[in-house]
Amino acid sequence: MNHPRIQCFAHLFPLLLLLIFSLAASVTSQEVEILFSDYVHFLYVAEDEREFDYVRGSGMGPEHWGDLKREWAMCKTGKMQSPIDLLHRRVEVVPKSEEIHKFYKPSKATLKNRGHDIEVKWKGENSKIEINGSDYILRQAHWHSPSEHSINGQRFAMELHLVHQSQDRKIAVIGLLYDIGHSNPFLEKLMKKIKSISDPSEEVDIGLINPEEIEMGGNNYYRYMGSLTTPPCTEGVLWTIATVSKEQVALLRETVHDSAEENARPLQAVNGRKVKLYALRTPREVGDGTL
Repeated sequence: MNHPRIQCFAHLFPLLLLLIFSLAASVTSQEVEILFSDYVHFLYVAEDEREFDYVRGSGMGPEHWGDLKREWAMCKTGKMQSPIDLLHRRVEVVPKSEEIHKFYKPSKATLKNRGHDIEVKWKGENSKIEINGSDYILRQAHWHSPSEHSINGQRFAMELHLVHQSQDRKIAVIGLLYDIGHSNPFLEKLMKKIKSISDPSEEVDIGLINPEEIEMGGNNYYRYMGSLTTPPCTEGVLWTIATVSKEQVALLRETVHDSAEENARPLQAVNGRKVKLYALRTPREVGDGTL
């Protein structure tokens, strides 16, 4: 697919918001391989790759997360877990789009190979987003392959998570779904640095990185209540989502050298949760998948 589409969805509740937008962007398979990542939240998720994995039958895979530690029990007992499949026939279409206001600026950052993923961590508080009157400071970004969320049963090549935090410690994550296609400009700038940190736990300064260069997509998005997608699977985080290319996907995977071929949590039960689609298009257009 030469012109893949990126879907971003929005989810908002007292603790968690997930946003998924529509936009045209892509990555190469090599870029996806290199960024092949394990979504570990910078505040609440385990940093040690040996504490959990994505390998079936390993004893530490997604089906066992809730039993590995007492504080991870929510991964097993939670009723509002993420990710989920966003089916158009289940959504409530709301003919009005609420905007997410971005205030991103170039900031010093570090790049780290955490063994299970590649993480970009920004220093200071120069960049933020505003949602419903609340500010969320950009903290870090990491990648999952394949995408964790799906749309009408379709998963994408990769999913980028931009993690933000408010002063009262609420979390907002912007997620971007990527299909294979042209090289992604943001990832292209990181490729050489990513190739140079093949050793797990290695972290390097990468100078000024401008998150404004990450395309966020259009005004359409889904909103539902969910959770972190890695231990401890906390049900109370703010999210947003978009895409990459074939070479970029491949590069991410090669750099991480994880024993698993993917680092995406399986889809979780909806459990009757309401999913709203804030769109400027008609329900028929939404039903046709033309976000």
